[in-house]
Amino acid sequence: MASIQQINGDYYGSKETLTEALPYLKKKDIYSVSINNFFGIADKELSNYDDAIYYYNEALKDCADSLCKQTPLNNIAVIYIHQKKYDNAIKIFESIINTKKSGEGDQNSNALILDNLGYALYKKGLHEKGLLFMQKGLDTRNKYNDDYGSIESNLHLTEYYTDSEPQKSRQFALNAYETATKLNSIDERLEALSFLMTNNSVINKTEYIQKFIFLNDSILKVRNNFKNKFAKIKYDSKKEKDENEKLRLEKAEDLVAIKEAEKDKVILFATLIAVVFSGVYLRNRYKNKERLGKIKTAYDTETRIAKDIHDELANDVFDTITFTQTQSLTTENNTGILLQKLNHIYTRVRGISRENNDIDTGTNYSRNLKDMLSTYSDKNINVSINGVEKINWDVIEELKKITIHRVLQELMVNMKKHSEASVVVLKFETDSTKIFINYSDNGKGGEKSKIIKNGLQNMENRILSVKGAITFETEPQKGFKVKITMPK
Repeated sequence: MASIQQINGDYYGSKETLTEALPYLKKKDIYSVSINNFFGIADKELSNYDDAIYYYNEALKDCADSLCKQTPLNNIAVIYIHQKKYDNAIKIFESIINTKKSGEGDQNSNALILDNLGYALYKKGLHEKGLLFMQKGLDTRNKYNDDYGSIESNLHLTEYYTDSEPQKSRQFALNAYETATKLNSIDERLEALSFLMTNNSVINKTEYIQKFIFLNDSILKVRNNFKNKFAKIKYDSKKEKDENEKLRLEKAEDLVAIKEAEKDKVILFATLIAVVFSGVYLRNRYKNKERLGKIKTAYDTETRIAKDIHDELANDVFDTITFTQTQSLTTENNTGILLQKLNHIYTRVRGISRENNDIDTGTNYSRNLKDMLSTYSDKNINVSINGVEKINWDVIEELKKITIHRVLQELMVNMKKHSEASVVVLKFETDSTKIFINYSDNGKGGEKSKIIKNGLQNMENRILSVKGAITFETEPQKGFKVKITMPK
């Protein structure tokens, strides 16, 4: 599953799935090599180069022979190229070539090492020697019909000839683009188009720019849809498994009840022992359930942060990069647009940081809570907050105060993103034993079943973990209401 996610560009999701695979490892073997190598690939694509090298080295430790070590060693060397540590990269590539036995590995693997060695030599400034290895790698790939590998070779040669021979550079870029199109390799198509857009021998670049923008927009939509679809598949699978487990437990409990009915004549001493053991079992089960609830809440929070960064912030950054590559920044209008995009990214970063700061549960709690809620009020949204000061927060447990803060924060984020509301009202009330919080807005609302399924499960888990209750009321075009009840 992690491999499929990486193919579709979901590197954060891939790392989560790989983490789920770790408990199944019983020993260090080819599977631990594979898992660590996939971790390294994910971090490399996310530009976490030091973390990537760490995982590739972990993969090396578990390799049983030199053939197994070729892949992680090559990947480490590629990272060094990205870090401009060309001498380190060249040393590794040459060591792989020197340690290869006669006939060891396939020709496609040999071509990969030759091409990467040539590219590292070229980046270091040894152009003629680098060209020799890159051309040898491409010839080998063409000879053994390694179409996918030839894309990378053509891209390397495209870069090599960019300044010295633009016409040759253009031809290699076109070769890479055509092969990538045939194999439906979107990222390589985009890279080839980026070279064509900047090639000096290309007179009319509009066609390539339009193709680049269209492909980029399309792949972003496809990959976002894939992530949602993949998450739903995993959710449905887990739900089915949980339901089957529940049925199994219910069946087991029914059998126990039948056996208990057959033991009505058992002596009092045996009954008392059974009661004691049942009490211990139920207590441990309750504690374990409570612990799992806390773990799930933390996991859901981390997943939401990763999703915000990956789905929103990363897309904004890539959109800004594309804008700088395709538009002239010498005009005042384009400069203003670029500043607006950068300011939007800055605002998103501050928003994510604010949503995940530590919460002060001391004497300033009520004021900080009110300040947090007020930040969501602007010229388009009027947020009304009533009754926060009427509650004696000093007698409320710290965990419950944190839960209230986080749940209300998630409600406000959800409102800001989806509701299109202009008026939001929060009302706080209390009696001798409970706290009551009522939220309502005049937004677009929606189908209750769909809204709860798609976004509010984390809030419900938080409230239930502190023995509270939460209900949702909504209909299309009739706003959104939430009622929270929590014991003091």
